Amino acid sequence: MVEILLSVAAKVSEYLVDPVVRQLGYLFNYRTNIEDLSEKVEKLRDARSSHQHSVDEAKRNGHEIEDGVSRWLTRADGFIQDASNLLEDEKKARKSCFNGLCPNLKSRYQLSRAARKKAGVADKIHGDGLQIEKVSYRPPLQEIRCAPSEALPSRLLALNEVMEALREENVNMIGVWGMGGVGKSRLVNKVADQAAQEKLFHKVVTASVLQTPNYKEIQQQIADKLGMQFEEQSEQGRAARLHQRIKEEKTILIILDDLWAELDLDKIGIPSPADHHKGCKLLLTSRNRDVLSNQMGTQKEFLLQHLQEDEAWVLFKNRAGDDTIENPELQQIAIEVAKLLAGLPLALVTVATTLKNKSLPMWRDALQRLKRPTPENIGGMDAKVYSSLKLSYDYLEGDEVKPFFLLCAIISFGNIDIADLLYYAMGLRLFKGTSTLEEAKDRTDTLVDNLKASNLLLETGYNAFVRMHDVVRNVAVIIASKENHVFALRRTTLRKEDWPSMDELRKITWVSLDQFDCDELPEGLVCPKLEFFGCCPNQNSSMKVPDSFFEGMTQLKVLDFTSMHLPSLTSSLPCLKNLRTLCLDACKLGDITIIAELKKLEILTLRYSNIEELPREIAELTHLRLFD
Repeated sequence: MVEILLSVAAKVSEYLVDPVVRQLGYLFNYRTNIEDLSEKVEKLRDARSSHQHSVDEAKRNGHEIEDGVSRWLTRADGFIQDASNLLEDEKKARKSCFNGLCPNLKSRYQLSRAARKKAGVADKIHGDGLQIEKVSYRPPLQEIRCAPSEALPSRLLALNEVMEALREENVNMIGVWGMGGVGKSRLVNKVADQAAQEKLFHKVVTASVLQTPNYKEIQQQIADKLGMQFEEQSEQGRAARLHQRIKEEKTILIILDDLWAELDLDKIGIPSPADHHKGCKLLLTSRNRDVLSNQMGTQKEFLLQHLQEDEAWVLFKNRAGDDTIENPELQQIAIEVAKLLAGLPLALVTVATTLKNKSLPMWRDALQRLKRPTPENIGGMDAKVYSSLKLSYDYLEGDEVKPFFLLCAIISFGNIDIADLLYYAMGLRLFKGTSTLEEAKDRTDTLVDNLKASNLLLETGYNAFVRMHDVVRNVAVIIASKENHVFALRRTTLRKEDWPSMDELRKITWVSLDQFDCDELPEGLVCPKLEFFGCCPNQNSSMKVPDSFFEGMTQLKVLDFTSMHLPSLTSSLPCLKNLRTLCLDACKLGDITIIAELKKLEILTLRYSNIEELPREIAELTHLRLFD
């Protein structure tokens, strides 16, 4: 009987007493509940701010935000606003009753009860935020395409022929060939667009090969388009990872642009379409049909020829602008100029862009110059091509843009890092009237945009890089060699007899050596006018730099040693009293204390270099403006 009474009492307590106590608790714990909510809202606001910082940084880096993170931020924002309104209502209620001297019990009960419930929601939202491990992901890069080109019949025909070949089940390797500047890259970009629109492949990616293939760079271009990142450092490891990733795509088109010789697909990590991945097709471009058919084994090759005269005129007229061409005095001259460019799209676009909105005397001068192409040896290049690009160079306006363009050319052996252009230009004092690093960066970006507008620089798909068409680069190097006494050499074995004569060395202003083999740089070079020295030997080079190497280069302003093994820096380095930019990137470095003696040094870069510790003496470089 007692047990029954106790059970009944417990139930009465559970259903009658406990709820009453709980409801009264909202009144007794009013201040505690309000303060608890206020603390938890502040804690949630801090967590939300932290995640927002991560989101902002991810967006600046071009990343996409995870959907769950966006939803959490929206949820947190809504709750913080709602809870803040409640806390604001509480403040108003307190003021309306003389700061609690005559409290409204009903209002207190409602506010305390709402605060207690919201505190629980705040805990839940905050806990969910703690579960967020990453806020963003790196999306595959989208190809940056040129503006749509004119619908020229010969190019539409070539486009359709290549597309038909790609649709053939048993054709998995196709080639497009033709001379430099004829429009091969533009054509395969249109193929990529068309294939993507038709959903012919699950993935379409492109990579530039260039005259001296950099296998790691080609791997990176493809990986970027596939949205993957390499953890492997070695070329072989990256190839294995890329091979695995490509085979995950049911169908994929890989476009390799500008082959100059046989390319080892296994070394890149591209599966053989015939043997390993039936869904993988390759589209290759080259100037040489033999490279495509015999060395790479393409099944079909398409020749891209010069434009016919009527097509050339359409392209030239569109790029020069109707306002210019419709001028009766100019029209006949423009027609003659277009004819002299021999149907080569690169020359037509570049010259038309150069002469757009120019005066009648400038058009007449351009016509006469194109009628008299240089008779000098220009390395097998078509004389008309050289003359048309030289014309565009001569018409560049401003004292800074010409040397800046030539600087682009002598370091253009692949993509051009815009940061490098900034560092070199600052060291060479190419810019006038710039006093801060930010002003110099703005000037660099402006000149890059101007050269892109003139078709002398091209997009790469990466904001930090540009590139130069190899025909444009060859012309620019010839100009630089003649006008600025530049010595540029790449992809060869550098012997002592390859250096200019002693008399010529005294005139040399810039030296650029890239991807070469050499045991030791020569001693006794006397280059009193030398201002720029760039040196990037082949990987794993143990090339030596003599102790006296810099003694005859006292006017040097920019020194770039890339990918070199430098256990110690040459003792003649302090002879460079005027050095302003020193780049020791991707080097194996030992003791670099001697750098502290370069008192005028303003820019020092050690990007990707292997160095254990910076010497304290670096702090003595009081003119240093940038350390990268």
